[in-house]
Amino acid sequence: MIAGVELTPLSIIPASDGEVMHAIRADSAGYRGFGEAYFSTVSCGGVKAWKRHRLMTLNIVVPVGAIRFVIHDDRIGSASRGVTQTVVLSRENYMRLTVSPQLWVGFQGLGRELNLLLDVADLAHDPSEVDRCAAAAIPFDWEKTA
Repeated sequence: MIAGVELTPLSIIPASDGEVMHAIRADSAGYRGFGEAYFSTVSCGGVKAWKRHRLMTLNIVVPVGAIRFVIHDDRIGSASRGVTQTVVLSRENYMRLTVSPQLWVGFQGLGRELNLLLDVADLAHDPSEVDRCAAAAIPFDWEKTA
């Protein structure tokens, strides 16, 4: 595991007329405050990589579909420097992924239909605090099976 990455199991509460899928509460581990919440989709096989937030903490949940997240640590002085971690989130693996600032994140849609993520971030989006690089800039085989 990479220092600053947390996986928190979440509850899906069944009901006769639908379900409640927990995401995050103010007293949840990983909650650092509220800046914005947004949804993002990714097509099957589609890759969105790489992005690094300098200040923002991400709290990501996948309620629909399946998405592989890849986190890479290149932080100087980090005990996990050079480590690349993968995790697949889905309804079957319903967890919240918390990613601390300064870590590179990419993701890929695995489900054949809609792949939807919710991110509850501690800061509102600010393009000046985000670093981006091309998918090929950080070595990872996006073609391998998750």
